[in-house]
Amino acid sequence: MLPSRYVPFALCLLLLVASLVLFANGAFWRWGSALFGALTLTGVWDLAQTRSTLRRNFPITSHIRTFFEFFRPMLRQYVVESDTEEVPFSHAQRTLVYQRAKNVEDKRPFGSELNLYATRYEWINHSLAPAKIDSHDFRIVIGGAQCAQPYSASVFNISAMSFGALSANAIRALNDGARRGGFYHDTGEGSMSRYHREMGGDICWEIGSGYFGCRNPDGSFSLNDFVENAKNPQVKMIEVKLSQGAKPGHGGVLPGAKVSAEIAEARGVPMGQDCVSPAAHSAFSTPLGLLEFVALLREKSGGKPTGFKLALGHPWEWFGIAKAMQESGILPDFIVVDGGEGGTGAAPAEFVDHVGVPLREALLLIHNTLIGLDLRDKIRLGASGKIITAFDLARTLALGADWCNAARGFMFALGCIQSQQCHTDHCPTGIATQNRGRWKKLDVPDKAERVKNFHDNTLKALKELIAAAGLHHPEQLGPEHIIRRVSPNEVRSLAALYQYLEPGALLHGGMPAHAVFQSFWKDARSDTFAAPRALLELQQTKSR
Repeated sequence: MLPSRYVPFALCLLLLVASLVLFANGAFWRWGSALFGALTLTGVWDLAQTRSTLRRNFPITSHIRTFFEFFRPMLRQYVVESDTEEVPFSHAQRTLVYQRAKNVEDKRPFGSELNLYATRYEWINHSLAPAKIDSHDFRIVIGGAQCAQPYSASVFNISAMSFGALSANAIRALNDGARRGGFYHDTGEGSMSRYHREMGGDICWEIGSGYFGCRNPDGSFSLNDFVENAKNPQVKMIEVKLSQGAKPGHGGVLPGAKVSAEIAEARGVPMGQDCVSPAAHSAFSTPLGLLEFVALLREKSGGKPTGFKLALGHPWEWFGIAKAMQESGILPDFIVVDGGEGGTGAAPAEFVDHVGVPLREALLLIHNTLIGLDLRDKIRLGASGKIITAFDLARTLALGADWCNAARGFMFALGCIQSQQCHTDHCPTGIATQNRGRWKKLDVPDKAERVKNFHDNTLKALKELIAAAGLHHPEQLGPEHIIRRVSPNEVRSLAALYQYLEPGALLHGGMPAHAVFQSFWKDARSDTFAAPRALLELQQTKSR
């Protein structure tokens, strides 16, 4: 007896035979012979191939699974998923960005859809004496005593996304939106392309371990090329990328087949050859070396604000950098803390889910360290990691940041639908693809205006938030302003939940009661990123 799993294939075969017999009796049978012929050939191929056991056991019907696997993310996003479920961004978050980008009504009726009594629900306390704020163009000055060209930056900017990861028209629209709105656009480590320069927006030039845009043929750092590009008046800040939230501690390779003439031009690499971004820098190998590299770039750029970006990993490595600042007197103008929440860069699943310190803990450790060394007022802190709403901004600024960056939020403003096809070159909206047929359809002037609107309306919402709290500028936000529910009947301010160091607590041999400092501060060194002696001794003991 024919197994039931072969019945669909047998039916297609019988219907093909019937259609061929009745082929001359009308269009219905001619179309039937084409349809059932295709299905029968599919079934024959399924039975003959050896790569998939499922297809051999279930000819034809196994393709139903493939069909639903393909459409599952879209069905989940638009049919199954709730408005507030973040995977990785909720429908409510995306809708808010779309509304603000299109400059349409973003108010909601009938109360919150969030569970206000759920653990980790957060809010900002309001004042009975609200403030009156005239402008929402909140700005900070980036550039310390060692900087000759300080930059007045918005508190909300576009985070690092390279040309190559994003399309030409996406880069154009982002940069033009930044120009219209008066905020900066981080290039990502793929360097300044012609599309960044074309629109005239302010640029933070990110320099990664591949040294794209300032690279010798052997992949080492080229000071001459750096000086040439750093002269560009669009370049307002220089950022050395140590690691990123999307794939901390992980390098990358852009296959030669994807290295087009335009990407080769922007990155300073040969067209058609693999473009390697190592996991580590070759221009320095110690914390002190990093600071000397930062000082060199600052000097050779004409004194533009220069700093570094990192996704926090081993705390002793950061402590080594902090000790190098203390011992050498070389200070970066800024540090950008990238959260382990991920980003636009595609990465192995384990890196996306389980590598890197999340933004809040990373920001707090770096903020606390600088306070403990009496350096916090000399170094600006930026932060990025799932920043979408004005409340996201307010909470992050309250935790210790001076400004915030966003990548995926501005992608939504461009029209991203979270199809999660960024790494396949099949982005349906023309944003994360080099397929010319797709990205050419992205209208630059329209999307640039949406980028500008999203920024503008988010800062208007931030103005309303801090005014309601009785404040006049985001820099007045502190952890005491943000409240978190820690159980159904218990709430705490962030000031009560997290430990904060007293100014100068790490100087003169002082040691705070903070566990991470107790464990790693004493043995961290400015001349190496290696693990502290105590940890090495523990590892050696375990290996015996």
